[in-house]
Amino acid sequence: MKLVAVSAGLSTPSSTRLLADRLTESARGELADRGHVVPAETIELRELAGDIAHHLVTGFPSPRLTAAIDAVAGADGLIAVTPVFTASYSGLFKSFFDLIDPDALTGTPVLVAATGGTARHSLVLEHALRPLFAYLRAAVVPTAVYAASEDWGSGGDEYTDGLPARIRRAGGELAALVAARPARAEPEDDVTALERQLADLRFD
Repeated sequence: MKLVAVSAGLSTPSSTRLLADRLTESARGELADRGHVVPAETIELRELAGDIAHHLVTGFPSPRLTAAIDAVAGADGLIAVTPVFTASYSGLFKSFFDLIDPDALTGTPVLVAATGGTARHSLVLEHALRPLFAYLRAAVVPTAVYAASEDWGSGGDEYTDGLPARIRRAGGELAALVAARPARAEPEDDVTALERQLADLRFD
């Protein structure tokens, strides 16, 4: 199994990348508790911005963009985190997922998250991110995580869980879906496929 996190943060350091890392750590920890040691990869879209734009206008992806797309398509669990721009996901985030084959994420467990300067934009999770991955037929976990500036270092209050508690809950939900998902079959190379076909032949 493998986890892949996609971070659409534009700055360095980035609160979007920080949230992606915290969610990845939470999901990996929950999987470890279930007996699964799962590698993780983080894709920084900021580093692929030029490659994404070039692919959109030419139709030819660069090798590193191809590797990123293949990593997302082959993930057993996906964490997708974007900053909020104009009350929605960033253009860079949307442009990258426009390049993903519409069938590539079918059934893939996905945790969606976003960062912003104010809690007033938290509904972006429900009116933008969740519908995007529902269209891609992914299995989006129930808990989506939004981190406003004031959430970092906050423990919450009697009415609302703090950011660490929401990260733990979302990571646990993603881990449960990933652990329950049937293992992917390893792709056959040409030699293995030929050997299997020969073994299936019956000679009289």
